[in-house]
Amino acid sequence: MAKKVVATLKTGTGKEWAKVIRAVKSPKTGAYTFKEEMMPSEMVKETFK
Repeated sequence: MAKKVVATLKTGTGKEWAKVIRAVKSPKTGAYTFKEEMMPSEMVKETFK
């Protein structure tokens, strides 16, 4: 199923999309959780600055 979603995202809008997964530290417990986002490939570098 994941392969089908990725293939659809590449051809559907004309832009290439990337799935960004980042670790976010909880201020209360100190544990890490993972946050997933879909964004255009051009914005990936800006996101991690």
